[in-house]
Amino acid sequence: MSSKPFNAYAMAQAQFDKAADLLALDQATRDLLRQPMREYHFSLPIRMDDGTMRVFRAFRVQHNDARGPGKGGIRFHPQETVDTVRALSMWMTWKCAVVDVPLGGSKGGVICSPHSLSLREQEALCRAWVRAVARDVGPVRDVPAPDVMTNAQHMLWMLDEFETLHGGKYPGFITGKPVGMGGSRGRTEATGYGVVFTLREALKELGIRPADTTAAVQGFGNVAQYAIELYQQIGGKVICVACWDEGDQQAYTYRNKEGVDLAALRKIADRFGTLDQKKAADLGYEKLPGDAWIEQDVDILIPAALEHSITDDNVARISKRVKLIAEGANGPTTPEADHFLHERGIFVIPDFLANAGGVTCSYLEQVQSNMNYFWERDEVLGKLDVMMTAAFIAVSDMAKKRKLYMRDAAYLIAVARVAQACKDRGWA
Repeated sequence: MSSKPFNAYAMAQAQFDKAADLLALDQATRDLLRQPMREYHFSLPIRMDDGTMRVFRAFRVQHNDARGPGKGGIRFHPQETVDTVRALSMWMTWKCAVVDVPLGGSKGGVICSPHSLSLREQEALCRAWVRAVARDVGPVRDVPAPDVMTNAQHMLWMLDEFETLHGGKYPGFITGKPVGMGGSRGRTEATGYGVVFTLREALKELGIRPADTTAAVQGFGNVAQYAIELYQQIGGKVICVACWDEGDQQAYTYRNKEGVDLAALRKIADRFGTLDQKKAADLGYEKLPGDAWIEQDVDILIPAALEHSITDDNVARISKRVKLIAEGANGPTTPEADHFLHERGIFVIPDFLANAGGVTCSYLEQVQSNMNYFWERDEVLGKLDVMMTAAFIAVSDMAKKRKLYMRDAAYLIAVARVAQACKDRGWA
């Protein structure tokens, strides 16, 4: 068992260091890209429904904006830490670079549990977050988006507060908005569909038909649900999903070896993706421990929940049948586990490529908002497919050419693009 505490930022820096060595980056560029350019820590005093005041800790980290305005979500999570936000902001920089959209990397977070906050309290928190950082974000500076436990309604409250403060209409300030209020059609599906666009290309490369595969999925939030939807449409079968149970404060895996019924599961899930245990049992699902998803006898694993899911503690439990892992979550695999997967010859589609559909569609939303002209869903998803496929092929070609692991190839492309932008600007 590993006794070393997990730190997402240390992991992100270790991944960067490896890429920097492969690229032989100079020291100044390493120093610039290894840590955020700016970060903000603030306290948000909120009057609760019972009249008491509570103070919430919040963050915004802007890692690098050499290629364009910062881009990155805002998380509401009780275990949020500034190191996690730093890591996610760095991964956002590489994610935007690998799909070649003209944006940089940022991330935000508030330490809170939205499950235990009323809608009014959540609105107050959203507006307070914007007030705290209003001068340092905006359509040409840093563009937030939804992330873990935030949604289109939260984004709209934030947009309204930003526009009130600045006295104008700035729909390009934030993405993930409701359709009809500056949001893009296809945005809801984008991250999950993007995972499957890259998965489809990987299966082509491996010479495997989607209809001949089964998958286990960790998570049942937005990303997981739409990944399952499109994966089933191309012929695949999902046999289990794992999700967090707020009531029991632990995760469970729900398995049906005949294949999960996505429509039925959606009906018994709350807005955070937690399944009703009794209703799942009535539908014939076995309830297993939360980490049982990783040891299922399937061809594909899709970790689509939180970081630190595949570790040196559990990686050896992965079935010998598994050929492919598509990382729908950010940072799900630790470097130690990565080494094991590489040795096993498992094809890994790294997180900042696999789940870049969200930021790619956010970019398309931003473009539409800024020009006040909106596209139909099929046009948005068509553009997304083209961009994700091109990014996958570029990474795959680099991996073959330099005989690299897919994650290392993706890092090489992304870090090289950002380093070049910094050099061209005279920053390094």
